[in-house]
Amino acid sequence: MHTDVIAAARTWLAEDPDPETRAELSALIDAEDVTELTARFAGTLQFGTAGLRGELGAGPMRMNRAVVVRAAAGLAAYLRKQGHDGGLVVVGYDARHKSYDFARDTAAVMTGAGLHAAVLPRPLPTPVLAFAVRHLGAVAGVEVTASHNPPRDNGYKVYLGDGSQIVPPADADIAAEIDAVGSLHDVPRPEAGWDVLDDAVLDAYLARTDAVLAPGSPRTARTVYTPMHGVGRDTLLAAFARAGFPEPVLVAEQADPDPDFPTVAFPNPEEPGAMDLAFATARAAAPDLVVANDPDADRCAVAVPDGTGWRMLRGDEVGALLAAHLVRRGARGTFAESIVSSSLLARIAERAGLPHTETLTGFKWIARAEGLRYGYEEALGYCVDPDGVRDKDGITAALLVTELASVLKAEGRTLLDLLDDLAVAHGLHATDQLSVRVEDLTVIADAMHRLRTRPPAALGGLPVVRSEDLAHGADGLPPTDGLRYTLDGARVIVRPSGTEPKLKCYLEVVVPVADRAGLPAARTAAADRLAAVRRDLATAAGL
Repeated sequence: MHTDVIAAARTWLAEDPDPETRAELSALIDAEDVTELTARFAGTLQFGTAGLRGELGAGPMRMNRAVVVRAAAGLAAYLRKQGHDGGLVVVGYDARHKSYDFARDTAAVMTGAGLHAAVLPRPLPTPVLAFAVRHLGAVAGVEVTASHNPPRDNGYKVYLGDGSQIVPPADADIAAEIDAVGSLHDVPRPEAGWDVLDDAVLDAYLARTDAVLAPGSPRTARTVYTPMHGVGRDTLLAAFARAGFPEPVLVAEQADPDPDFPTVAFPNPEEPGAMDLAFATARAAAPDLVVANDPDADRCAVAVPDGTGWRMLRGDEVGALLAAHLVRRGARGTFAESIVSSSLLARIAERAGLPHTETLTGFKWIARAEGLRYGYEEALGYCVDPDGVRDKDGITAALLVTELASVLKAEGRTLLDLLDDLAVAHGLHATDQLSVRVEDLTVIADAMHRLRTRPPAALGGLPVVRSEDLAHGADGLPPTDGLRYTLDGARVIVRPSGTEPKLKCYLEVVVPVADRAGLPAARTAAADRLAAVRRDLATAAGL
């Protein structure tokens, strides 16, 4: 085993195009660090519907230029087999470590394979790449990003010509082509031949953002904004300026792109502490709302003053607010959400006489809903302009929620007032998450096995009326690794994360409310019930 892993590392070293990872790997080989080498050569990063994502470093279990060249060669082979010889592939990238290198390698491989590659002019939000695929008539798009993962990670996200992320069977077909790539020495990588796009594509995206807002709508709401050390700032400021909103007050410490994300433990607005600097800025600036993007700006977080300080709205709350706003504006078409998002969207759509559909988690599924007008996912993802961007878009979502805040401000009301209206109209839909980050992935597998073999009969004092293993498919959905429990007045879904080492459990309780006077009691009852369900679920899963 010792000699096997050293031999595998030497073979890899001979092909690695990157001097940095070559030096890193040489040092491990020289030190005969078998433990570390085994971890890096235990397999290969698996290409799936989320593309690739992993820690930067040398070896097939890490993100590096050798892995990216292989992935690009496999994607190119797949596209050619689909009859797209000579077709355009657009490549975007964020400001993480190695993102530009991975984008350039991808462009070189596509060019060498007889495809036409075009790279975005600089690090830009992921939704700009998703827009560019459709706008430029590309056969595929690649975005180099690890979204809101830790600084040491990077990733590789693939879109097909419809502007949506890949779904089965394309992911497996591309993975098979990647596996079939032989020596990297045989993959042509010319030094030139691809295009670097100018700002015309960004200008077209920004022109499209105007379509999100209602002509003549109020534009008075004042915002504090953080791009969370990512790439959203310039695009969001340009979009807000075009729309005529007051210029957002930037969170200075997080305004510039920085791949080390120095002020946050995890660059995800949902993580504890990530919004602390934004709230500090808001206490000084006293805006109407705080808006945050994640580092690649496809997600949007919103916080509001609640009388005592600043409260982060849950993704489900923002999802319902945007839906209510679009309904009031007369939007027509399908309202879609993932199965882990709140059932409140279904109530809103039903009352408005609009079609509603649930999909598996991820915008690769939501974006494919038939007749889509609006889609959202509880993890701060919103698609408010599906004709422009068939993916979540944190820039246009920020515009729309700021328009809504402006409309309410003109009426002397707030986003929290509208949430109260929705609770009275449809029942108080309260959601929570039990999210467990693990070092050892067997913890997740053990929890899923335990729940499958000994499903709970009750959670939080509520009987489980239906228990479903989503691995067998349910309600016409494709099979996925997940469990769903329907309770009397509540719902629980358990699934491993597709992009992070996390087990995620999504909880929702619904408490009827007769009028606004009944809201405080309903909130207390909902919080107590969620806590009880959460506690019992943790016990049942052995967490």
